[in-house]
Amino acid sequence: MAITMTPAAAERVRAFLSNRGKGIGLRLGLKTSGCSGMAYVLEFVDELNEDDEVYNIDGVNIIIDAKSFIYLQGIELDFVKEGLNEGFKFNNPNAKGECGCGESFTV
Repeated sequence: MAITMTPAAAERVRAFLSNRGKGIGLRLGLKTSGCSGMAYVLEFVDELNEDDEVYNIDGVNIIIDAKSFIYLQGIELDFVKEGLNEGFKFNNPNAKGECGCGESFTV
C-alpha cells in the first residue's frame, strides 16, 4: 500500500520547508502515547537514518522509518482548515480506533 498526501498537505509542507530554509523532507512516524497507544509524529529531517524510506509525493519527501511503516501503510496525509483551527489530518486505514480527544489511535 502506498503513502499518499493531498495537494493541500503537500503545499503546506513545501511552505514549512521553504520558511525553515533547510531540510530534505518531513518525517512521519509514531510514538507510544495517549490513551489508545500510538500517536503520530511530524518532524523536519535534515539527515536520513539508516532504516529510513523516502517517498517523494508531489515534490515533497516524506520519510518513514521501517518500524513505523508497518502501521502507516496506506496512510493519507491531509491538511484541513475547520473554522479557526487548521492542521494535519491522518487518514490511516490501519487504525482500528481513536481516543476521544483524537490524540492517539490503536491498530
